[in-house]
Amino acid sequence: MKRNFNDMQLGSIELFCLAAELASFTAAATSAGITPAAVSRSIGRLEERLGVRLFVRTTRQIRLTEGGRRYYDQCRQALLQLVEAEREVTGGQAAPSGHLRISMPTPYAHYRLLPLLPQFRRLYPDITVEAHVSNRNIDFAGESYDMVIRGRDPADSSLIARKLEDAELVLVAAPSYLTRAGTPQTLDQLSEHECIQFDLPSTGRKIAWPLMVDGKQVDVTTSGGYTCSEDVLGIVTLARAGAGIVQTYRFIVERDLAQGNLVELLAQHGGTSRPLYLLYPHARHLSLSVRTFADFLSEQLAHVRPVR
Repeated sequence: MKRNFNDMQLGSIELFCLAAELASFTAAATSAGITPAAVSRSIGRLEERLGVRLFVRTTRQIRLTEGGRRYYDQCRQALLQLVEAEREVTGGQAAPSGHLRISMPTPYAHYRLLPLLPQFRRLYPDITVEAHVSNRNIDFAGESYDMVIRGRDPADSSLIARKLEDAELVLVAAPSYLTRAGTPQTLDQLSEHECIQFDLPSTGRKIAWPLMVDGKQVDVTTSGGYTCSEDVLGIVTLARAGAGIVQTYRFIVERDLAQGNLVELLAQHGGTSRPLYLLYPHARHLSLSVRTFADFLSEQLAHVRPVR
């Protein structure tokens, strides 16, 4: 096989990926144990060799150009495959390492995943984690995410969908609201109440409330004077403040229910849930860090208990 790279060029590619991940020549230099000037010179040589500008540089920050992003995606995958090849040839003795970019919706981030990250990094200190907390649908290819957590099994066959849990839904309201407006005893009475709405980010449509009726799940359309978008935790904050009734994940309001800050309503129509999945692309050489995190998360959530 013809040799296409020398040691210096391979080193420049590694420094380029490090700078792209950390969005800083200085941070990349600190991580690599060299000077920022050395990082800048190395990436400059790489740009000269390619004839392509990889970064847009300002006095305060750097960001990848479009060509730089495409190059990073390919180089990062190639470097991960080299690490995996070494792990396999040494009998799997190499410790998991690398940089993970994970996108997750706000409720799952705050009440499930973020509290687990310190434990994960204690077990695997050589894996750094970048958490993107948002309900926005991300583009795996265009934004270089390794994994994403979402509330539905995607139709995209290029993604592996690993179910994390079926998260139970519950109707709740604050005692102050119920004192003022009364407590609904039937589903029909919901139309007489202030039902807090949430707009689904992907469609902009208000989410119907799945409830059980005669042993079957039905989607109940509600209405009210409050609507939240983007951050689903906003509807829970409104409910705590006495604005009205809301349907949300039980794991978000478990402590509020135990402490009496919120009251569960229409429990006879409860028992519905939404699945939550960990998604990541199919890859013949899936990085060890991705596999390690997926296994860790599945193991931890298999033992999830309500917050008390």
